[in-house]
Amino acid sequence: MLRGSKVGLRARHDEDIPILRTELYDDVVGSARADSRPWRPITPGSRDPRLVVDDTEQGHVPFSVVELEGGSLVGAATLWGIDTHHRSAHLGLGLLPATRGKGYGTDVVAVLCHYGFIVRGLQRLQIETLADNAAMLRSAERNGFVREGVLRSSAWVMGEFLDDVVLGLLAQEWKSAPAV
Repeated sequence: MLRGSKVGLRARHDEDIPILRTELYDDVVGSARADSRPWRPITPGSRDPRLVVDDTEQGHVPFSVVELEGGSLVGAATLWGIDTHHRSAHLGLGLLPATRGKGYGTDVVAVLCHYGFIVRGLQRLQIETLADNAAMLRSAERNGFVREGVLRSSAWVMGEFLDDVVLGLLAQEWKSAPAV
């Protein structure tokens, strides 16, 4: 398990799947805001890749996020779009509604940065998030991510186009960033 100050990132367990399905993916609006693909229901027991891990997929590393104190599941995180030639990847996370606002997001981003830069040896990490996602923007910027641009009206979410913000962080910037 990878450890931050508040959370750990570990492999997805079978018992995590029903909780993540109910708390994150069955929330139509939340799912539509978090995923670039259109929402669709996930059948219980299905092998849907949003929930069930394919250990042969090298470009996508999903984690379950747990509290260090008590070990409760608090969400999911992923390093995705891993490009070993350009040494870059994207990161994302989703916290269960009852666990939001406790600083877990900032800690998850920090642990994903450690995984990407130290464990995987990547040069660049990138986050794309909706312009109104203040929590993710705050978590990214607290970890040293820089806003690189806005993709105007690029995300179709529940009947309207929204702006996406692109944030980036380079390995050398992360290393010199003050501790969070």
